[in-house]
Amino acid sequence: MYHKVKVQISNRHVHLTKETYEKLFDEELTKKNDLHQIGQFAANQTVDILTDKYEFKNVRIVGPFRKYDQVEISNNDARKLGLKPPVRTSGNLDNSESITIRTPKATLKLDNACIIADRHVHFNTNEANKYGVKDKDKLKVHILGEKRGTIEAFAKVSDDGFFELHLDTDDANAFLLNNDDELVLEIED
Repeated sequence: MYHKVKVQISNRHVHLTKETYEKLFDEELTKKNDLHQIGQFAANQTVDILTDKYEFKNVRIVGPFRKYDQVEISNNDARKLGLKPPVRTSGNLDNSESITIRTPKATLKLDNACIIADRHVHFNTNEANKYGVKDKDKLKVHILGEKRGTIEAFAKVSDDGFFELHLDTDDANAFLLNNDDELVLEIED
């Protein structure tokens, strides 16, 4: 079966625990704007992420707080930083890269915190049941634009999922994609 799915491009960003956030800031985490994933938001607060080789300033924090600290970057970012983070699902941080984050208040080294996020399609539980998709199922996505191709992504099922494909900036640039472009999701019967 084939279904249209919109793409959202995920730039480098940071997820923090409340404890880590309070080491970095003396203010409440505040919302800049809501994201499509229900309950998630881009915060007004940013951090710098850095290594001895390079740094990115004003990297957006995504709220709400998580149970783990995670920095998501692209492979191009990783090259500049001199890192080789694994491609992983969110929260799978074992043996991932360490990275330093900085604010005017503090500088912290986060061990096992930096990954390249794997491509994934968000589903809420009802949509997943409707399409016969289970969490972590492998899916094919067909890109029909100027630079055509087929990529593999996995299903990410949650009660508050909003149906869309998440790609990092490297994948989006490789296929000349923009936010809200429609792609074709292939789901086997």
